[in-house]
Amino acid sequence: MSTFVWLDYSEHERRKMLDVVDLFREHDTRDELGIGSVRDAFADMLFPGTSTIMTRARYFLLVAWTYQRLEKRQVASAEMAQRARQAELNLVEPIERSDDNDGNIGRVARKSLKRLPSSVYWQGLSVWGVRSFRGAQLQYHRSLDRYYAQLKRHGGRASERDAEHDDLISPNWHAGMILPPTDFPAECSLSLTRREAEYLAERIRLSPACSGSLLAELVARQQRSDNVSFAWENPNCAELPPRLLEKLDHAENFSEVMHGAPLLYNLILAEQAHMPDSVTKYRREFEEWAELLAAHSQGLSQWNRVRFWELVRSVNPRISSSTFEFINAWWTLALTGNAAGLCDGLAARVMVRDRERKLKKNLARIDNPRAQELWTGDSGSAQLDFRWRITQRLLGDIFDGLEARDA
Repeated sequence: MSTFVWLDYSEHERRKMLDVVDLFREHDTRDELGIGSVRDAFADMLFPGTSTIMTRARYFLLVAWTYQRLEKRQVASAEMAQRARQAELNLVEPIERSDDNDGNIGRVARKSLKRLPSSVYWQGLSVWGVRSFRGAQLQYHRSLDRYYAQLKRHGGRASERDAEHDDLISPNWHAGMILPPTDFPAECSLSLTRREAEYLAERIRLSPACSGSLLAELVARQQRSDNVSFAWENPNCAELPPRLLEKLDHAENFSEVMHGAPLLYNLILAEQAHMPDSVTKYRREFEEWAELLAAHSQGLSQWNRVRFWELVRSVNPRISSSTFEFINAWWTLALTGNAAGLCDGLAARVMVRDRERKLKKNLARIDNPRAQELWTGDSGSAQLDFRWRITQRLLGDIFDGLEARDA
């Protein structure tokens, strides 16, 4: 049996690993060729605190409220994980019978749910400024006994200096956290009230981690962009500040140019698996990709790729040399010459094959019939959107709440 292990002090790395595990269930987000570190750097720049496996914005509040209720009861550190798990599972049924249950986490798995909402949203809660505790979820659980003892010494008051232990007693959650409805958790919907939406919008606008992001800009402008496939297709893009337009331009170029690589990867697998319908599908999509590059050739010819890597490394300075070399090599093939010809070009096929083999070793699918048995016919073939799809949903929830009549 295979297992994943991580150091519990790194919540960011823990979240990334859990997200990777979940992404194996989604054909359009798999990272078969190892460009996820660059993709995620731009996603974090544009839409901080989001994750592809989030469902609805109100979970940012539901998780916080759940933990605050348990803290109020002073649930011990040793019991917190189990008590919190049960409390989160207990939300599934009230949400399911509500008038807005789309995105209910656990509606199918119920008691066997592996990835709880608190795990999905933990990092985002900190980025958006809802969670004040700095550390991983396990660290938070372990810290509670000491936290209760500190509160007791200071008469239940937080945000004071503990002179004896030279420690600052800070609340684990935002001091101005909006209160839950009086019927929570017995009754629970995934719709935001107006006051709840205002609170989340304010948290995003004021959070230092969201400052300068497209997420914060869109929240401030309250401009809806439903049913837009990519952030750069937003009709209001021209009104954005230059710094955001620059990032969006780099994100669009990267998304468009790199899209050919996973299409070629899937085409090679379809050919080797003798799936003629899939071969036809991927050849057609590859042709459409080449036509898109040709249509955008003028802009792509002026693309400042040095600046692109500066932006990426400002978020993630640990981009591997092999990832850097693969991406640059693909750009050279795609942007110098006939992109359509790469479909049958030996150099491009060898590049894709070698890249997968370098990443997966004996588990690589190309030229490996046994590994191909697990291929479902589509692995990461969708064009990169940098979490725009889920961001649209989260923003839609907030904007719907801001338009709601109830407080």
